Amino acid sequence: MGLLSVWWAWVAGGFALGVLEVLAPGYIFLGFAIGAVFTGVLVGLGLLGHSLPGLLLAFALMSLAAWIGTRKLLGKQASTPKVWDKDINDNN
Repeated sequence: MGLLSVWWAWVAGGFALGVLEVLAPGYIFLGFAIGAVFTGVLVGLGLLGHSLPGLLLAFALMSLAAWIGTRKLLGKQASTPKVWDKDINDNN
């Protein structure tokens, strides 16, 4: 039984990714952090098996769902460039 089949390792990894998200903002690691915590919860409840491919697939799917959910909830990132429709020097 490896470390990835222990529930607290997933939860600790999720919290570590959450701290990394605070240090590098931009919703980059938030989906992965939520996916890791949910994977840890499901492993702890015994709803996921202990096979590595199954765990990684569950982590990937939950991370993708969390990323899509946070993207819809929080909207676009504020760091996207602004598109100007009119120039200040135009006299029209």
